[in-house]
Amino acid sequence: MSTEVISNRINALSESQTIQMNQKSRELKESGVDVINLTLGEPDFNTPEHIKAAGVKAINDNLSHYPPVAGFPELKKAIAEKLYADNGLKFAPEQIVVSAGAKHSLANVLQCIVNDGDEVIIPAPYWVSYIELVKLAEGTPVIVEAGVDTKFKITAEQLEASITPKTKAILFNSPSNPTGSVYSLEEMEALAAVLEKYPHVLIISDEIYEKINFVGQHVGFAEFDKLKERTIVINGVSKGYAMTGWRIGYIAAPLAIAKAVTKLQGQYTSGVCAIAQAASVQAFVGDQQCVEDMRVAFNRRRDLVLDSVKDIPGFNVAIPDGAFYIFPDISAYFGKRNGAHAINSSMDMSLYLLEKAHVASVPGSAFGSENCVRFSYAAADDLLVEAFKRVKSALAELK
Repeated sequence: MSTEVISNRINALSESQTIQMNQKSRELKESGVDVINLTLGEPDFNTPEHIKAAGVKAINDNLSHYPPVAGFPELKKAIAEKLYADNGLKFAPEQIVVSAGAKHSLANVLQCIVNDGDEVIIPAPYWVSYIELVKLAEGTPVIVEAGVDTKFKITAEQLEASITPKTKAILFNSPSNPTGSVYSLEEMEALAAVLEKYPHVLIISDEIYEKINFVGQHVGFAEFDKLKERTIVINGVSKGYAMTGWRIGYIAAPLAIAKAVTKLQGQYTSGVCAIAQAASVQAFVGDQQCVEDMRVAFNRRRDLVLDSVKDIPGFNVAIPDGAFYIFPDISAYFGKRNGAHAINSSMDMSLYLLEKAHVASVPGSAFGSENCVRFSYAAADDLLVEAFKRVKSALAELK
């Protein structure tokens, strides 16, 4: 069948380079090559036992009928209690909508608030889907770039310069994918002071990596009194609880936005898997030691990786303060080559490392940063040591 039958909106959509590089890695591995895959943003831990047990109980209890569109009351109550205990935020359960992962939550919000031509500010580097989801909502992405010299964090001055009468929202992520950057309280205060001056700007605060923070208390925009009534918090269980496959995300938002998202979700997907919701209740109300154990493990792995790359020439790494990625600037290698392999872009570098070192990464171009490459350190310690040993050796052959 001809591709002419496919809608313009889908033809204009870019494919995820994260998924593309993971696929290339998988194909190479299936051909018998020993590939170390550092592409996917997924904890390598299993879901904690008490959470799995709650899912099994839900199956045995025959929790197998349609759930409420916005989520089970028990789960929304547990999320509201989490937001108050962890973040000091008071959200009523009716302000919370549970969706099939944080990506679904984000897509819902953008469809509900963005009109044709509305501008959405996106600090770069950004997560791969931000741009495409804004485009699907017929919005205009406005990119604000930050580099390794500022640990990939934008300034208040940059933010203010990007705001126009057409600005509908800012899409903000801390801790960050792909950089691991975490905005400090002082940095958040400076950005909040700017946003307070522009009441027409909504704030979409993607906090999915909240629990993987190596530098102290998480700070979100909803914690600023003058911003709470126009902040939409996006979060979920995938990263902090190692539950990526359970597909549970949520928003906590002003009531009008929560109602709009519920209306949209009622037509698109209805309620999310009942079994996954039951397990997620236990994630929030059960023992939290598993979360801390995983955070400590990621912190150790970060230090292991930083030690492994510290003497790689041309690897300019900003120390990540959260999440589980390093995002080195590799532009020092542009213009170099090894035989038929010429390095002139981040994609060239990722392909070279895959083919030469058998280490899979994601090119920075996927995240709006052509000079960088993303490596996930959500992998076993021995694999990480071996991976960066291979990377160092392959880079040394570039002349």
